Amino acid sequence: MAAVDTTVTRDTRARFPITEVRWSTVVAPLVLGALFLLSWELVVDRAEIEPFILPAPSAIWEQVTANTGNIVDGATVTGRNALIGMLAGAVLGVVGAAVAGSFRFVDQMAAPVVAALAVIPIVALAPVLYSMFGAAVNTGRIIVAGVSVAVPVYLNTLRGIRQVKAVHRELMTAYAAGPLQRIRSVTLPTATPYVFTGLRVASSLAVIAALIAEYFGGPIGGLGKSITSSAASSNYPLAWAYVFGSIVLGLLFYVVTLLVELWFSRHHQPA
Repeated sequence: MAAVDTTVTRDTRARFPITEVRWSTVVAPLVLGALFLLSWELVVDRAEIEPFILPAPSAIWEQVTANTGNIVDGATVTGRNALIGMLAGAVLGVVGAAVAGSFRFVDQMAAPVVAALAVIPIVALAPVLYSMFGAAVNTGRIIVAGVSVAVPVYLNTLRGIRQVKAVHRELMTAYAAGPLQRIRSVTLPTATPYVFTGLRVASSLAVIAALIAEYFGGPIGGLGKSITSSAASSNYPLAWAYVFGSIVLGLLFYVVTLLVELWFSRHHQPA
């Protein structure tokens, strides 16, 4: 009889989606982006659209290359505020979800508060925070970014905690496991993918929130301030160049968060 191969091959594609990316998945978006920019350039040129309505990509790129240093400086300010707010909001969201998942009455009391935070308009929150903490510091911008991050991280983490099966909780109780052992052995492994999902969503929101907060005051510096000042001086290609810097900054936040998630999954996968 022929020998039967009983080796079990583990399929890791779902766990590590980037490790088996095909060239088509990389080339197709690049080709689509190139066609979009080419069409944009042709439409602006043939239709003679004014720059204050829509500048051509070539004009925007000229401003990007001519003002690279200013764009990087603005991205540094906005990125720092977004990063601090993201880290603070993530910690607040995870800790809040852990407490709410452990105590039902906390969950019930926190639900309306979280719902209220989720619908707070940044355009109304930023000026209030500037009046509270002063317009000469970045505290208001950081808080705005933190609030934008805390809500999705809280909701996703709480959903992950609720995915822990009752039989696993009962098993830990039968083994007389302490609270820390339960969190380390059962709760965290189950909730971690949901935490990172919330962080991926929140990473872009942190940049958007920090940008919008810069529109409504605060110290000089940041991409948001640069966009408004360029538009106010009717230099619309330059304003769009700063918008381009904002897009790159948001993508950078998202990619770094995704890479951290993949690294964590690789080094903490179950045996």
